[in-house]
Amino acid sequence: MTETIIYILIGINVLTFFVYGWDKWKAKQGKWRIPEATLLMLAFAGGTIGALLGMQVWHHKTMHLKFKYGLPLIFLAQIALIALL
Repeated sequence: MTETIIYILIGINVLTFFVYGWDKWKAKQGKWRIPEATLLMLAFAGGTIGALLGMQVWHHKTMHLKFKYGLPLIFLAQIALIALL
């Protein structure tokens, strides 16, 4: 069970990382963008590490306050939830 959860979290983080990169690429191309709510929901669903890495690697959403401060808060909440379980 624990091993399955770890694989799911790795998968959602890899997906989130690449979605942030894809959105950055779309921004540079002037194409349709991925909604910010989707990016935040991916983090909330367990992809916070991927989102934070994506922000740093792709230099994406680093100045938006809801990402700059919201993602670390989501991460802290996830850590607290894991600690409670």
